[in-house]
Amino acid sequence: MVKDPGLDETIKKLTPQQIEKTINQVLKGEGARMKAYLTTCVHCGLCSEACHTFLSRDRDPNFSPVGKVKNTLWEMVKRKGKVDAEFIKNAARIVYTECGVCRRCSMYCPFGIDIAYMLLVVRRMLNLLNVVPAYLQDTTNSHAATMNQMWVQQDEWIDTLQWQEEEAQMEMAKARIPLDKEGAEVMYSVIAPEPKILAQLLSYMSQIMTVAGVDWTMPATDGWDNSNMAMYSGDFETMARVERLHYDTALRLKVKKIVMGECGHAFRGGAYDGPKWLSWRFPPVPLIHAIEWYYELLTTGRIKIIKKFKEPVTVQDPCNTVRGKGLHHQLRYIMNEMCEDFRDVDPRFEHNYCCMAGGGTINCGPPWTKSRAVSNRVKAEQLKATGAKYVVTPCHNCHSGIEQIISFYKLGMHTKFIADILIESIEKPQHLLA
Repeated sequence: MVKDPGLDETIKKLTPQQIEKTINQVLKGEGARMKAYLTTCVHCGLCSEACHTFLSRDRDPNFSPVGKVKNTLWEMVKRKGKVDAEFIKNAARIVYTECGVCRRCSMYCPFGIDIAYMLLVVRRMLNLLNVVPAYLQDTTNSHAATMNQMWVQQDEWIDTLQWQEEEAQMEMAKARIPLDKEGAEVMYSVIAPEPKILAQLLSYMSQIMTVAGVDWTMPATDGWDNSNMAMYSGDFETMARVERLHYDTALRLKVKKIVMGECGHAFRGGAYDGPKWLSWRFPPVPLIHAIEWYYELLTTGRIKIIKKFKEPVTVQDPCNTVRGKGLHHQLRYIMNEMCEDFRDVDPRFEHNYCCMAGGGTINCGPPWTKSRAVSNRVKAEQLKATGAKYVVTPCHNCHSGIEQIISFYKLGMHTKFIADILIESIEKPQHLLA
């Protein structure tokens, strides 16, 4: 039994009246969409074969998408919110730790029911009841207090950028990380783990921008973090604040577009869920993912590959950029340009399996690591079948989640971001070198 104070302790404070009121309040606000899904589902179970947790858990029906809905939302509706605290705790375990809201199941549902949406509605109820895995709640608290997910303070952010600018200048004398430059072509934004634990990626981007001759900037103020774990904890008010600040920062700087680093959930928050909650028809500033950015730089000749990566390498298709926006062909173009021995996965593209780290699952923290790995045995088998030594993961959640899969199943592989390979492969003109 996994111990998580975010679930174990918080349910002790719940009253039956509070649970019933909260569930019915949320259901009432969902309206026709929820009613249509609940009345359309014919319980055929075709979604099951699409789910990596169902397949990895020996086809246990409790781990199927329809089973997860049945054991949470359907019971809440059927009992009109009259469920007890232990039910709420079990519902939290299911919706936060056994579903990455990757939406693969919806592609296989004959009616296209958005099952991930239904489980996110349950997360909304649980958030309002304060029953959220402790580690995930901590990242949401960080968003609310600091506007980034890893408690990075303002002086730490600036210091890290200056440090990585100096690192970049050791390779290229003219490399810069411009701050708060008004009217630039690009505002580059990242997720908080980059300044916190993967700072070298900032230096890599500085060098790539220098080679490409891009007029770019990064924010000096809050609004630089494009991640949004509040979107997954069910705290949609904080989620909207984070997205609003990100775009307000771009508008203040009068940039032509935002380029996001290699993160899938951040793209979902910026492109889809955030604007929806803010009642925007479209984002106020054009926004593209790093996959699109690298593809643009390569196809326009602003950067050129001169030395391909020689080791066998495969790739993970992030749900929110591939299933969400169809960037799989652009991703394959980049892989084939950079890599001498690219070995594709099967299934691939939008049919690829989830990493079981997105949707906030990896942010549920160490207590749930083993459970996540067990629930993604099919991913381990898929990666092993490629014979590759490296997995490119253009998403921070995929990167961390697949690292855990590799370690748990002892696959002997390693993960890399696109930038890790790109920085070693592109031509760096002599006049730019230090």
